[in-house]
This record gives sequence, C-alpha cells and structure tokens, in this order.
Amino acid sequence: MSNNSKDTIFIGKKPLMTYVTSAIIQLATMPLITIKARGMTIAHAVDVAQIVLQKTKPAFVIGDVKIGSESLVSQDGKNRDVSSIEISLKRAEA
Repeated sequence: MSNNSKDTIFIGKKPLMTYVTSAIIQLATMPLITIKARGMTIAHAVDVAQIVLQKTKPAFVIGDVKIGSESLVSQDGKNRDVSSIEISLKRAEA
C-alpha cells in the first residue's frame, strides 16, 4: 500500500461533504484510498468513511484502521501529543 498524496485524503476544516465527494471521485479510479485525521477532526474522518460506505454500498468496504498519536510542537513551544487515525477504504471483493 502506497501512501502518496493522490490516494490520501487529509481531513481538515472544510465542510464534510467536500471530503466525501473527494473520496468518491478518488475511489472511482483507485482501488484503495486512505483517510487521515488528527485531533478534533478524527470524528469528521469517521463520518466521511461512513457516508462514503453508505452512498457506494456494496462497492467499497473499510480496510485497515490505524490509530496512534503524534508529538507536535504547539504555538507556545510546548510538545503535545495529538491523537491520529488512518482509515483505509477499498473495493469490495466479489
């Protein structure tokens, strides 16, 4: 599994359906994509994955889900641990 920028969707502050549309477009041409999020946007990543699955049922399924934490330097210079998630969506096997 390659994690280049073309098969990865990074969740941020845009509206939810922006990411859903992007995921569906990418899944039309790629067999596998990864949705990544950190911190407060983890809930949006889960929502995006669930909406994509509901709209494309039964064409795609959830593959691997990886959770972890990353150490980041905040604006005040302190190290903070931030939770992260990676959700893989792939074509369903016939």
